[in-house]
Amino acid sequence: QVQLVESGGGLVEPGGSLTLSCAASGRTFSNDHMAWFRRAPGKEREFVAGIRWMSGHIYYADSVKGRFTFSRDKSKNTVYLQMNSLKPEDTAVYYCALDPRAILSQLRISDAYDYWGQGTQVTVSS
Repeated sequence: QVQLVESGGGLVEPGGSLTLSCAASGRTFSNDHMAWFRRAPGKEREFVAGIRWMSGHIYYADSVKGRFTFSRDKSKNTVYLQMNSLKPEDTAVYYCALDPRAILSQLRISDAYDYWGQGTQVTVSS
């Protein structure tokens, strides 16, 4: 059974940084997508960043490009989201997710993902 466990959320001032982690278990990763999504209050869940596990190619939402960095530690089956220059509009619950089918056109689509973590709250406020 696949389990995804996020950690690292919290309260940070605008301009600050946070790093989220997502540890995955229950699966040998090969041709998968892993991604970070977020849901802000009153808004739809949106794609933040994701990786095609086999190739290592990483994709970002335009809203976070240049500020957030997605990385992975293959030996630990863990992915990270380094978030810099945080803005109040980054406030959301952040989720990591896994899609075992890994169709490129669906990488940014939340409905394509079968497995989700419990979410971690990120609040950017002074």
